[in-house]
Amino acid sequence: MIIRELCVENFTAIPSAVQAGVERIELCDNLAVGGTTPSYGVIQESAEVIKDSKTTLAVIIRPRGGDFVYNSYELKIMETDILKAVEAGAQALVFGALTHENEIDSEALETLLLASQGLPVTFHMAFDQIKNQKTALDELVELGVEKILMHGNSLDQPLNVEKIADLVRYADGRIDILIGGGVTAENYQKLAEQTGTTYIHGTKII
Repeated sequence: MIIRELCVENFTAIPSAVQAGVERIELCDNLAVGGTTPSYGVIQESAEVIKDSKTTLAVIIRPRGGDFVYNSYELKIMETDILKAVEAGAQALVFGALTHENEIDSEALETLLLASQGLPVTFHMAFDQIKNQKTALDELVELGVEKILMHGNSLDQPLNVEKIADLVRYADGRIDILIGGGVTAENYQKLAEQTGTTYIHGTKII
């Protein structure tokens, strides 16, 4: 079974997405910059609408657009936002943090994972900026991250099917890989088959 994660901006599309029976929702704000943390009220109301459905609510934690290298102030903001998202009813969380060398910021992630209180975590498309992705994947498995969202290329290029398929084989069930970026209702089944994943992500998957 393919698990579809619909990326939505703010609350507006939540009721219709739940009605359509989508398996997961990634709730964001400001998709024009790739998504930032939605407000407490938006998370709470979304969780209320979703609670009696089979849809899982994942909430992105990202304090701003731009890169994924965060200073101590930004990490404190993210930590607080995670605590509030959990309080508001998030069922899963989506975040990532890199060093200036575009490697996993393990110290930051450990802090954020602790704040997550055991909720499933997806490391978002910051993963595409990492050079040694197999080492990074091993590190995320060790940290307890459940999923990785990736495109395998810059977003102005097609999904890198070969790279993702190689990582899915390397992961060998230790961590799930979500594919996103140009994935639609028309092509997701073919892309899932080509990459070997059962998790797909996008704004146009239903």
